[in-house]
Parts: sequence; structure tokens; C-alpha cells
Amino acid sequence: MIKILCTVALSTASLYYAQSFPASAIPENLKKNADAVIRKDFTTVQINKIDDIRYQYYTVTTVLNKDGDSDAQVFIPYEKGNSISDVKVNIYDEAGKKIKSFSKSDFSDFANNNQGTFYSDSRVMVMPYMATQYPYTVEFSYQIGDENTVFLPDFTPFRSTKVSLEEAQMKIINKSGIDLKTKIYPSAYNYTAVTESESAGEKTYTYKNVPAIDDVFLLPQPVKILPKVSFALTKFNLEGKQGSINSWGDFGSWYYNSILQPVSVSTPAIKAEVMSLDLKGTTEEKVKKLYQHMQAKTRYIFVALGIGGWQPMLPDEVQKKGYGDCKGLTNYMKTLLDEAGIPSYYSVVNSNASPVSFDKDFPKMGGNHVILMVPTEKGNIWLENTSQQVAFNHLSYNTTARNVLSIRKDGIELIDTPDYSAEQSKEKQKLTIKINEDNSILGEGSFSYTGIQYDNNLALASMSSKERTEAVKSMLDVLHFEKIEMKNFLNDKDNAVAKYDLDFKANNYSKNAGNSIIFRAVPIFSNNVYKNEENRELPFELRQSFEDEYEVSFILPQQYKVEELPENVVLNSEFGTYKLSFVKNAESLKVTRSIRINKGIYPKEKYNDYINFRKKTINIDNSKVLISKI
Repeated sequence: MIKILCTVALSTASLYYAQSFPASAIPENLKKNADAVIRKDFTTVQINKIDDIRYQYYTVTTVLNKDGDSDAQVFIPYEKGNSISDVKVNIYDEAGKKIKSFSKSDFSDFANNNQGTFYSDSRVMVMPYMATQYPYTVEFSYQIGDENTVFLPDFTPFRSTKVSLEEAQMKIINKSGIDLKTKIYPSAYNYTAVTESESAGEKTYTYKNVPAIDDVFLLPQPVKILPKVSFALTKFNLEGKQGSINSWGDFGSWYYNSILQPVSVSTPAIKAEVMSLDLKGTTEEKVKKLYQHMQAKTRYIFVALGIGGWQPMLPDEVQKKGYGDCKGLTNYMKTLLDEAGIPSYYSVVNSNASPVSFDKDFPKMGGNHVILMVPTEKGNIWLENTSQQVAFNHLSYNTTARNVLSIRKDGIELIDTPDYSAEQSKEKQKLTIKINEDNSILGEGSFSYTGIQYDNNLALASMSSKERTEAVKSMLDVLHFEKIEMKNFLNDKDNAVAKYDLDFKANNYSKNAGNSIIFRAVPIFSNNVYKNEENRELPFELRQSFEDEYEVSFILPQQYKVEELPENVVLNSEFGTYKLSFVKNAESLKVTRSIRINKGIYPKEKYNDYINFRKKTINIDNSKVLISKI
């Protein structure tokens, strides 16, 4: 059967290669906002048996400028045991004239190791090409066979901004006798649509003439804009482990018994390790002690081995070696909890900046990260096991506000992770600023961050004191620092709070006007540039809710008094609120400022309303105070 497919595929590839792709033939609407244009993207998937699947790929991509080079990279990711054949690459100039040809022998073969990867069965064949002129076109085809049938890819027009598409097609030929489930997810914003056809057991899905998504301000991730088609076989194979996926229950039982149970093995050493901690108190207190113990003795290294890279390392390996990836560290943490008599659940999640959840009505293999969920009477405890710095029961913005596949002996339960509110994602600044007559200021302050804003400052925990000071200096560069020192940094891992103090001197903060001094009411403010768009084409996304609270005490120079103050201000909108208020006395001025932003995806028609709201907040932040000599 494979031989027949190869013959057909080669004939089809020959037909494709007879075509010409001059850049001048690209429609003008597909050049707009595009760095690269996908001229053709044809994939044929033939499912022969439960453990025999073959893919044929054919793509033609025209690169319009240097920024599009990455969209036409030629590489073949594969796993040991895959068969790769019929590799062809042609390069064409602007007019469609062939200038170079390459074959499989021109590729280099590497371990497909991301940063931090230690062991992996994944590999990648790469054929580097350095362009000397633009535009140019890359024509690329190959075939690959695989015994793993659980990973049928989704079909989308493209996956990034600044890329347009002339035509893409996915054809599924199912000769296995196994039911193939499909589901079309339309674009929520009618950006484009997929057409579906079926003939003689073949299903074909097609996109045509899809314009590039411009990389505009506050754009939702393309995954939230574009349609997709998902596929799943009701019976599948993964590294010799066969299972069914008629429901999440089916799949969960297979996952538990085939993936997790064989490596859910404790040892006398692990039992002794837990006993030595002398756990006491509430369930939460015991979990915290175990978790922080695990953090202190392990580090993250990615290990892509074991049943297609999905099975964790054995707990005793992690204990002895002191490292593991998300799978191994989570499995080790789960084993520690098991020994303490505390149930917990290995949970698979889609870890991305933009939340993506699993479809409760369409079970399929997915996810790219693993965390641990511990149920208690007070609610679920969530453990991110790959970081030595992250706080207990705190998930980052890459894993919040979505669901997970919580693996159980009797199936899978889809459970939502926490979603931090604005009040939970707070920055607090408390500053004391001494105004000097030479236009400089002396300042000292305390800063604290929770929720999502804790995540944004967690990198400071692994820096030296000097590096922290330089990092904060860069973050607060709206002030012209003459000197600055960050001190007393604290990563409160019990309560998920990052704190530090700051001493500084900054110049050119104020201006003289005769016997008066004028200065900005809010010392540290956002200097983002917000621009209106008259022809916004897509919605905008405020990805996180947050709240900032500033309290600034200005100490005036001797013999000066407050002459003029801005009015107290309150702005309310559906996007958030802003408040600025003033309290003065003889020798000082207290300024209180707060802003709250409400996350969400908002319609394009409201974009300029949001921009105008933020412009107002920045203008008010720049309100001036006038003090005069008595």
C-alpha cells in the first residue's frame, strides 16, 4: 500500500514541479501586509493501518523581503524510526526562473534540541539557504512515514502574522478501517473559511486567497482569529501502545495505564525522603513543605524520551539526578505526595501567552506542558514544578485561564486553572520624593507585585544585586537617573509576592519658572505611544487584568509652598478605571494614583475608544504641580 501511495505521490509532485511561480503573479491583496506569500501548501495524509501513516508535503513560498526569510525555512522534523523520502528543494528568482536545486544529501541532520533539552529522540534535517535578492521562491516537498497515528495535525491557513496564502489543501485518505473524527472550527471573526469535500473515502479541506494578518497593536494571537480543522482517529498507536479515543474517558484510561502507571513507582529512598520531612499541619502546609523541598533539590532539563517523549522519567531517576522536565518533575512531585497520603493529579495543559483550552466535545492528543493539581477542601492547589523560583500554588500567565486534562485512573476530567483578577495582579508603589531647587530629585520607595505582575518580575530572583539594579533602571527609564540602587529584594514564595526597595537620584525632573518650580505629578509612568487607527480590521485583546496603586509623597524645598494643583480626576470606562488625587499640607504633597485594566477581546469598533482612554491616562499622569517660593 505504501508503495502505491509513493507512486501516486511522485506523479503528483512531478505535476506540481511543472508549474511556474513568478512573483508578479501574486494578487495585490495578498501582498498587503505580507513579508511572505504561501503560493501552495498541499498535504496528503494516508492512514493505512493503526500503526502506519504516511504524509506527503508540498509547499511553495515566495519571500517578499528579508523579514519573510523565516517563513520559508527548509527543515524536516522527525523522530527516530520515521522514514523520509523524495526530498526536493528548488529556489526560483523573482521571474520564476530556477536558480538552485537541492536534494536530501544537501541537508544537515541535528538533534532537535530546544534550549534546555538534554535527552531527546527528536531530530531535524535542515537545509540552510541565504538569499541574495528579493523576492525569491522556495519550492519544497518530501514524504515521511510514521507508526504513531495519535498526532494528526490541525489544518490552518498559516500560524503567524505577515504571511498570506494563495491556496492550501489537506487531503485525508483513510484506508485503515478506523473511524476518523473531524471538526471544523470557524473563524470567530469571519476572517476566512475552509471548504470541505468528500469523494470515495477521501476528505479534502481547502483554503484560498487568505490575506496576511497585519501585526498591529494589541492583536489577538492568530490562533484566536483563524479557522482550523481538527482530526482524530478513534483508535491509535503511540510507540507500540495502542488505545482508543472515542471519549475523554477512553483516552484518560489509556493515558493513565500506558503512560503514567508504568512510571508511578516509589522506592524506599523516596519513602524515607518524605518521612524525613516530618510533615505536620493542614494538607496545604504539608503540600507546601513538600513542594518547596522538591524545588530546592531539582532543576529543569527537558528530556524527550519515553513513548514518543510523553512518558515521564521514573521518580527515583529524578531523585538521584536532581533534574527532569515538566513530566519528570511533576511525576516526582506526585510520588512525594502519594507517599504522604495526599492525592494529586497529573495535568496536561496548553502553555501559551494566549489561552487555548481543550474541546470537551472533541477528544484528541494535545498539550505541551504538565502541571500538578492537588484537590483540598479549600480548593485546588496548582503546582508549577519546573521553576526553582516560582511561588507555591502560583501559575504563570502561560497556564492560567484555560482548562487542563487532569488524568485519572478512570478517565480524564477537564478542569479550569485559576484566572487572576485585577485585584490579584497588583503593583504597589510607595515613593517619597524630595524636590530640589537644582531640578533634581532624591527618592526612596518600596515596590511590590502580585499575580501576573509577580510573573513579570520573577526574573529578578535569579539575578545578582548589580543585575537587578540595572534591570530596574531600564524598566524605570522615564526618570533620568544619576544614581540608583535596588535593595532588599524578596521573592516571597509562600504568598507569591515580589518586593524590593529603591534609592535613587534623578536629574532634570523639574523646571524653574522665575521663583517657581514646575514638576510632574506622577514620577514613574507609562511612556507607551498609543495611536488611533481609522481602518482597524480586527478586534483587539487586552490579555491581562491588572491594577497599579501609587502613593507618592513629595517633600518640598524649604520656603516653598504649593501654588497650583491639577483637579482630582476619576475616569471610568468598560476597559478600566483611573484615579488621581492630591492632598497638600505646609511642606509636602501627597499624590495617589491608581489604574485598573480589564482584560478581554473587544470589537474593532471600540479600538479608538480604548486608545483615547489610555491617552487620557497618560496626559493626566503628566499633570504638572506648581510650587512657589514663599
